[in-house]
Amino acid sequence: MPTTYDVRIWKIDVYNGKRGTTYTVRWATAGKRHRVTFATSALADSFRSDLVTAARKGEAFDIGSGRPISMLRAKDSRSGANSGSVWLPFACDYIDMKWPLAAATYRRSLSEALTAITPAMLAAGRPGEPAGPELRRALHLYAFNTLRRDESPSEVRDVLDWVRRHSLPVRHLAKPDVLRRVLTTIAVRLDGRPAAASVVSKRRRVLYNVAEYAVERGLLDSNPLPSMKGKWKPPRPSVAVDRRSVVNPVQARSLLQAVRGVQRSGPRLVAFFALIYFAALRPEEAANVSKRNLALPAEGWGEIYLEESTPHAGSHWTNDGRPRDRRQLKNRERGEGRTVPCPPELTALLHAHIAQFGTGPDGRLFVGERADELPKLTYMRVWRAARRATFTPEVLAGPLAATPYTLRHACVSTWLNGGVPAPQVAEWAGHSVEMLLRVYAKCIDGQDEALRRRVMEALGYREG
Repeated sequence: MPTTYDVRIWKIDVYNGKRGTTYTVRWATAGKRHRVTFATSALADSFRSDLVTAARKGEAFDIGSGRPISMLRAKDSRSGANSGSVWLPFACDYIDMKWPLAAATYRRSLSEALTAITPAMLAAGRPGEPAGPELRRALHLYAFNTLRRDESPSEVRDVLDWVRRHSLPVRHLAKPDVLRRVLTTIAVRLDGRPAAASVVSKRRRVLYNVAEYAVERGLLDSNPLPSMKGKWKPPRPSVAVDRRSVVNPVQARSLLQAVRGVQRSGPRLVAFFALIYFAALRPEEAANVSKRNLALPAEGWGEIYLEESTPHAGSHWTNDGRPRDRRQLKNRERGEGRTVPCPPELTALLHAHIAQFGTGPDGRLFVGERADELPKLTYMRVWRAARRATFTPEVLAGPLAATPYTLRHACVSTWLNGGVPAPQVAEWAGHSVEMLLRVYAKCIDGQDEALRRRVMEALGYREG
């Protein structure tokens, strides 16, 4: 382990963000910069004090990790191995580094990816291996969750102790056979079938970033993933919308009418689904619409001003324990909103909703029966019931309107097919023009017939 006495330690950086305040300790060993972010000033002060004390004593620092030798030895004695060099403790360190500034949905995605990677980073011949569901639960909900790790029940701690004892050294990622095993593991589902291309792509990005962090920590000389180029080819995820999933106006209105007939929750959610279909709102945007976001005349065209989004992440992943995370709009900077036109039919539905159900305590239009926020489970249950009431079994088995999000696809496709210029559609939908055309290229109808007529005319055929 290369060491140095050339150490510089800076003041703690304090970041006051909308999601809370974080404290970052920055220092350098032999010119190599390091940083660790903490959720409280006390933890940051304690860590920085340890660094300063070690430097004043003339203690050598490990250049790769940036830690003084005494700190590394203390970690070794607690874990029985260098906790920075074997997989599970290292992966937990990676999550802790990412956690403070990560969105709740991203935290969950990181945990899911690391949970998928970890079985391939365990040594062969593993007596006493926990059952698969127990192993995945312990990793996903506790090991790779910074807020819950210290609250692990005893049975979970036993599982994680087993994983720690059987974790391979991180440097084994540089071995082609181990790296190939990891890549194969993230590319298949639990039942052995190939995973969706989008899932594989997300997991591979996490693996790449983990390897970069290992290089930063001095545990790998270089990132081994680029060396696999040409030897392992990930499936290419498609961003284009499947035209078969997009409803036409008659089908959309039939679904809205079916939603109205779903007892208890259904009538309260007609306007919610209407916002997605008529204004192309994402579900997490529609769930956050408040009365103050609406500029509606008594009838006719109005406007909806969106300023924030509340994606559903689950209470395990948010700082405040709520199921929904409060975020800026997708593809927008914090505090930047967008205005969406509200057609007359949607204006009438919104007025009817407010007149019948009012709003929540904070002005939001849609709340749960026993919660301040609209649960994802509630609107998904209503949507599935509406599909069953609307479609035949044959159609029900297909992709048509499989999720509420397809209503957004239908709206954007309608705007494009109606002749609204792509830059304006992109602005309303919250897309870049490039992404808009990539995603919806296959949904632009009405051109095939015109082009066929031109071909027929070129061949000398005339109508009639």
